[in-house]
Amino acid sequence: MNPSFILLIILCLSTHSSNNTVLSVNTSSTPPPKITPLRSDNNTIYKISQQLCWNCVAEQFQFLFAHNIVRAAKWEWPLTYDTQLEDYAKWWAGQRQADCELIHSFPEFEFKLGENIFWGSGSDWKPTQAVQAWAEEEKYYNYAANSCAEEQECGHYTQIVWKTTRRVGCARVVCESGDVFMTCNYDPVGNYVGERPY
Repeated sequence: MNPSFILLIILCLSTHSSNNTVLSVNTSSTPPPKITPLRSDNNTIYKISQQLCWNCVAEQFQFLFAHNIVRAAKWEWPLTYDTQLEDYAKWWAGQRQADCELIHSFPEFEFKLGENIFWGSGSDWKPTQAVQAWAEEEKYYNYAANSCAEEQECGHYTQIVWKTTRRVGCARVVCESGDVFMTCNYDPVGNYVGERPY
């Protein structure tokens, strides 16, 4: 039984006994008010089930957990999951759903948020695999020189472990081609030129 319901009963009983009042039952012939049943159409059911989307929550957890494992290896604070960043990521993933192109949402050098993007052939790619692909760039990163190996990419990895980044929000879509596009946004943004990530 619900604890707040039990508390309500106890409060009613204690109020009743202290006031010495008698509860009365309406025995008049007035019919009870008519209750109209809530009718739900398919659209309402779809919206409610989207809000209760366990798969969506599982994807959030996968993205967050995978990021924080990588950060923990460098003794960086864990990130928190941010639904506003997720909303932005969902918007951009929606823009890429038609073509699945690896294009950032910000023009070059005008990033307002950190952003990692991923494309995978086929529809089975999971959030943890995208984060793992970004994290594997660590092998090209030289911490002492704060540089990346020639013709390699390190920015996805350094954004994940960036020391001042605190929040992440991500999205995954299956494109019209049947491939997968994933994107994560980070705040505060990382990858400042000349600065080390940790």
